[in-house]
Amino acid sequence: MLVTSARWRVEELARRADVSVDTIRFYQKRRLLPAPDREGRIAWYGAEHLERLARIRDLRARGLTLALIGRILDGELDATDAPLAAAVETADADAPEQFLSLEELADRSGVPVALLDAVARDGILVPRAHDGAPRYTTADIAVVQEGLRLLEQGFPLPELITLARQHHDATRDIAETAVSLFDTYVRAPLRASDLPDDEKAERLVQAFRTLLPAVTTLVAHHFRRVLLEVAQEHLESVGEDSELRAITAESGRRLESGWPQ
Repeated sequence: MLVTSARWRVEELARRADVSVDTIRFYQKRRLLPAPDREGRIAWYGAEHLERLARIRDLRARGLTLALIGRILDGELDATDAPLAAAVETADADAPEQFLSLEELADRSGVPVALLDAVARDGILVPRAHDGAPRYTTADIAVVQEGLRLLEQGFPLPELITLARQHHDATRDIAETAVSLFDTYVRAPLRASDLPDDEKAERLVQAFRTLLPAVTTLVAHHFRRVLLEVAQEHLESVGEDSELRAITAESGRRLESGWPQ
């Protein structure tokens, strides 16, 4: 048991917690550690700081970002939900992710940073939260390059942005409904159950990891089918004979075989 009256200078706290002095000061800057007591120019740390550092280390080892850790330490996020929050953050990464700033994304994708900034401000390019800051990943490189291909095919940028904004708004509405359903029919019953907290957390994570790819597959498949249906209906109503013959020939092919799943 820690002696609550013990107090140390920052170098001794760092030694006891097995971290660097710079790490302690960084955590203080992020408000993950309470301020030390001061006597003149000397800062004194105590048992609460050592306990807090041990808890931060444990939460970091479980894959949580500093932003999430801060919410847990402040009591804003229940510990049962912490593993679920970590799973959400890493949902589209099979391996440790490489996070990019907007400038790095522009450099890696070859798309001008001004264009990326415009679509990001419109909510079309959606970043992930990483350590409390908006960041992009290597998956976004391919996405913005595909958008550049549309421009190269002659689509006007303003019309593309308008279409993308409409898609974003509709998709967000659907996503909010899906999350609400998950919360009502999966999360709430689990949290109300008599299971131990660790088992509740584990079941929440497993449910999320099962449902996310299922919902993603259903939505993507449905959109592709509707897009093909609308395109075919449009060409059948306005197309030339040569276009209709081409559509008829294409209708028997596996049009979706080369599309990303």
